[in-house]
Order: sequence, then C-alpha cells, then structure tokens
Amino acid sequence: MPNKEIPYKIYLEESEMPRQWYNVRADMKNKPAPLLNPATLQPMTFEELRSVFCDELVRQELNDTDAYIDIPDEIQKFYKMYRPSPLVRAYCLEEKLQTPAKIYYKFEGNNTSGSHKLNSAIAQAYYAKQQGLKGVTTETGAGQWGTALSMACSYFGLDCQVYMVKVSYEQKPFRREVMRTYGAKVTPSPSETTEVGRRILQEHPGTSGSLGCAISEAVEAAQAQEGYRYVLGSVLSQVLLHQTIIGLETKAALDKYDIVPDMIIGCAGGGSNLGGLISPFMGEVLRGEKNYKFIAVEPASCPSLTRGRYVYDFCDTGKVCPLAKMYTLGSGFIPSANHAGGLRYHGMSSILSQLYHDGYMEARSVEQTSVFQAAEEFARVEGILPAPESSHAIRVAIDEALKCKETGEEKTIVFGLTGTGYFDMVAYEKFHNGEMRDYIPTDEDLKPGFDGIPKFPGNEI
Repeated sequence: MPNKEIPYKIYLEESEMPRQWYNVRADMKNKPAPLLNPATLQPMTFEELRSVFCDELVRQELNDTDAYIDIPDEIQKFYKMYRPSPLVRAYCLEEKLQTPAKIYYKFEGNNTSGSHKLNSAIAQAYYAKQQGLKGVTTETGAGQWGTALSMACSYFGLDCQVYMVKVSYEQKPFRREVMRTYGAKVTPSPSETTEVGRRILQEHPGTSGSLGCAISEAVEAAQAQEGYRYVLGSVLSQVLLHQTIIGLETKAALDKYDIVPDMIIGCAGGGSNLGGLISPFMGEVLRGEKNYKFIAVEPASCPSLTRGRYVYDFCDTGKVCPLAKMYTLGSGFIPSANHAGGLRYHGMSSILSQLYHDGYMEARSVEQTSVFQAAEEFARVEGILPAPESSHAIRVAIDEALKCKETGEEKTIVFGLTGTGYFDMVAYEKFHNGEMRDYIPTDEDLKPGFDGIPKFPGNEI
C-alpha cells in the first residue's frame, strides 16, 4: 500500500508556483560557447540575431549572468490553465518491478498539446505579440512543438506557419490536424515552397526529412515575410530557460515532503525537456550545495551525445542558421525512416553539451524496441500512455530500478514524463505488429554527417 505520508500525486498550490525562470548559465563556471556568425566566425550580436528572433528572446539568449528572470504576468496567467503539473509517485510501477527504489515522474502531458512544449510556446508567442509582429514560423518533428505553438499563437491572435518533418507529417496526421484546428498552416518538409527546400529535395530526392531541413525552411520563410520571426522549440538557451518551470516545480514538490532524489533522468533530443527538468538541481551541484546523478537518454539511431562530436556546427541542414558549439552528428545527418521514437535532432543544446563535456551528467543511448517495451509496461500499470520520447526516460528509470532490486539499494529516482502518446499510435502499431526494427548507425553511416561539419581553425573533430 502507498505510504500515507506521501500521496500518489504531489501538487503545488497556485501560490507556490514559480514566478521566475532559472538561468543555469549564471552558475556555470564554463559558460556555453557563443553562437557564431558562419560568415565571420565571430559571436552573433544582438542586431544580427534580432533579424531572426524576437527582441526579448534574443536578450534572453545572450544573457548568461542573471540567475533569475521574471515570468510576465500574462504568461503566468496562461500557465495556471494547466500548471502546476503533478509530480507522481509511481507506486504501481514500483510494485510491478518489486524494487526497493522510489520512483517519481513529473507529468507534463495534462494540456491539449500533450507535452511540455507549451511552456516555451506561450512565452515565445507572448514576446512576438508584445513586439507587434504578425506571426511566426517554426519547424516540428513528431509534432508536439508545432501543436503547442499553434495553441499559443491562437491565444494571442498570431499567424503560425509550421514546417513539419515529412515522415511525421505522413505518419501523424492527427497531430497535424490539431495544429490546423488551432489555425496553423502546416507544410511537409522539405518542400517546394522555399529555396532551401527545393535544394534539399534536389540533393536528396525522396528524403523523409529531418528537423535540420525543417528549421532551414522555417527560417527562410520568416525572413521572406515582413512582420514575422522564427521561433524554435528546443536547443536554444532561451527555450531551456522557459522550460525550467518544470524543474522548479519538481524541486518545490520534492522539498515539500523532504524528498531528495539520487538520480534525475530525462529524454534528450534537442534538450528542452531535459534541460528544463534538471536545471534547478544542476544549479545546486554547480554551487557545491548538493550532489545528484543526471542521466540523458537518447535514441541509439540518433546518438548525438554518445557518438557525436563536440564542435561548432550548423543548427540546420540548409546552413542558413548560426553555428552552435554542441555535440552533433553533423547538420546533414538524417535519421533512418525506421526511427519512430522522436528525438531526431542532429545536435544538442549548447548548455547541456557544455555540462556533459564538463562531466556533470551521463548519457545513454537505447534502442527503440526496448523503449516501446518500457512504454507498454508503464502504460499497463500507471494508466498513462506515454509519448515515445518520454519512454526513453522510462526505459532507463526501469533499468535503474531493477539495479536497485539486485543490490537492495533504496534509491530515489525522478524522471520527466514529457507528454502523452495518443497521437503516436502508428509507432505503437508497428511495435505491436512486430514490424519495428532497431537501427544503430555504423561509423560509416555517421561519416558523411561528420564530413560536413565546418572546418576552421580550432574546430577540428
């Protein structure tokens, strides 16, 4: 039976919700390397970045000194529609595994977008509206970000144009239709609607697309239309900043019951969910106050942290964006069409890349059939159908809990459940039908992506 002192779900009161985002860069001794202008190889300036991003978002992107940044009242008001989100004790999973470990998950799927992405989408839409813009453009992979942004833009009356990775556009029509319900225009990427899209199609005929492709198209579309800016759902420091609402709430909920986690686990694609979850805890480690084990979990078919190179690379396939120093597989890397679990970006947040490089967290890659096995096991005992992305974290949380079963250690595990998987049933169907295959790229498969990494002094692989 559950421990009476700790409920199944720990909620914060409305009055306990965070009023500021936490900027982990302020506590990092080694700051993330700056974005570079690919033409000059000099750090991007405010003026250069503001032609692509909203002004206030550029200020947040360049701010690595202020530890806390106020959340505007209108964003706080929107957050209250679906936040605070619950921190759930996975009692049923613990019992099923017969583990002495205590398992908690922060559930971010209790909004119509079905994921954590809305935390940053509403902030970016707010700043676009404040600037007086007509609309925004963006990319989306599995569709969570596009769904969230279309909701946020609808709320503020902004036009929303989404370039959706072609394979997801075809496999996830329902998520596409949710975007259209909220008024977004959704285009499969790469497309014939942009110059960079046409070029990519010419160079890679029949390609299933990638986030790098979609980013290139969205940036071009924004710059071609007056009164538009580009917004991004992950990777950038501004996005990780907004997502710290997850970690701040998690920490406050744990502190309420004097719970101290031993390890914190998150899935890792571009880094928004993982960075948002771990940042407040990472800050304690950086300040020498606490010690936690952080584990980033990524797909074996798109292993940027575990097999990538820590160098400056383009953020997009079309090479129209700034250079970011990150763990990368090369901007030309396109995941196998067999890849069904999301987390398909070729690189990783510069913040998380720096922390990983400095040894503050671990990274593991997992194969997709084992991910869906974990997802199914979790759904059957905890009653939530998890998103494939989230299920990467579930896989490793289960693995760690089983280790505790072997050793008898009563460790406390916290992981991020980024959202629900109800629009991902094609992937679940392939798994259930035995049609899902694991794919691990060979070194030869990865070589073309690495060969495309820009070469300049100091950027050797």
